[in-house]
Amino acid sequence: MSDMMADLEGYFRTFVPQRDDLLETLEKEAEAEEIPIVGPVAGELLNLLARISGARRILELGAATGYSAIYLARGAAAVEGKVISLENDPTMARRARRNIERAGLSDRIDIRQGDALEQMAAMEGPAFDLIFLDIDKEFYGPALPQCERLIRSGGVMLADNVGFADAADFNRALWESDKWQVVNLLSLLPGHSPERDGLSFAVRR
Repeated sequence: MSDMMADLEGYFRTFVPQRDDLLETLEKEAEAEEIPIVGPVAGELLNLLARISGARRILELGAATGYSAIYLARGAAAVEGKVISLENDPTMARRARRNIERAGLSDRIDIRQGDALEQMAAMEGPAFDLIFLDIDKEFYGPALPQCERLIRSGGVMLADNVGFADAADFNRALWESDKWQVVNLLSLLPGHSPERDGLSFAVRR
């Protein structure tokens, strides 16, 4: 067996994907204002998941400034996929809409302001091919039954920040559920908040 690289983290930091000016601006704003965003590595992963799954209908829980929604919509461009992004903070929702407009994606991303759990409860399912969870972690557990109801069979769910203590019950419930095929990864994610965190990937059985 060959040796591992001496500086694994330093080596993999050389593979951070390139971004356009808008995304880099949103990253700088997030750093200056301490706004948690997924960063370029997880963002590119969202783009790839949307592309690979051929997702036409995407639900995002937690828009923040619209950063991750842009990655999702761009990944679903080939099938003209659309994103519904739920954001409880009215200031952030307005800000996300402005950034979505700057990205030229207002016709593909719908930012809906309000409580995510309440909005999900009012939706009919199954309605989505891909769901991305990035709200306050204590709400991941209560959101899981709604995700199960709203996502189609074979649909993909990605949960961010599952290394946080408040996500522990969600992680266990997802892992023990017979409704999902799950893999959990502890990852180095340069530009992410934080850079070392867990991601949960699941496919609805």
